[in-house]
Amino acid sequence: MDFIFFTNSVLLGVGLAMDAFSVSVANGLNEPDMPRGKMFGIPGMFAFFQALMPMLGWICIHTVVEHFKVFEKFIPWIALALLLFIGIKMLIEGIKKKNCDDTECACAFSKTGFGALVLQGIATSIDALSVGFTIASYSFLYALICSLIIAAVTFVLCLAGVAVGRKFGSKLSNKAEIFGGAILIIIGIEIFIRGLIG
Repeated sequence: MDFIFFTNSVLLGVGLAMDAFSVSVANGLNEPDMPRGKMFGIPGMFAFFQALMPMLGWICIHTVVEHFKVFEKFIPWIALALLLFIGIKMLIEGIKKKNCDDTECACAFSKTGFGALVLQGIATSIDALSVGFTIASYSFLYALICSLIIAAVTFVLCLAGVAVGRKFGSKLSNKAEIFGGAILIIIGIEIFIRGLIG
C-alpha cells in the first residue's frame, strides 16, 4: 500500500462524503438535543453505507457488469425520491410546528428515527456504487481497504456535520426543521442533476 493509494482513497472519501455531511448538518439542525450515542450513530450509519456501496459496485463490476450498467441510470432517480420523501416530511412537520403557539411547541424538535437514517444513508451513498468502476482494477483487499478509508473519512466529516447542525439548531428553534428539510430536498435535486449530467 503506497502513499498515492492512501491519498486517492482519502480524497475519494471527502468527495463522496459531502452529501452525507450536509444531511448530517440537517439532522443536527432537526434534533439539537440529541443524545451522545446518536451523535455517533448518525456518522456510523453514513460511514457504513459509504463503505458498502463502493464494495457492491466493485463486486458488480467483477460479476454482473452488464446488469449493473442498466441499473446505474436509475441511481439519480432513487436518491432524488428518497431525499425528497424525507425532506418534504421534515418541511411539513416544521411548518406545522411553526404555526403552533410557543407553549405547544416547547418540545418542537422531532427525532430522526432509525428507518429515516437508513433511507438517508442509502440516498447519500447510492452514487458511490459507481466508484466500483473507479476501483475496478484493485484487488479485493485493496478495494476493501479503500472502502474502509472512505468510511473513516465519512465518519469524521459527518460527526463534524452533526455538531455544526446541533449548534445552529438550538439557535434557530422551530425553524431548524424547515431548514433541515430544505437542505435534504436541495441535496436530492443536486444529486439528481449531477447524475443526469454525468
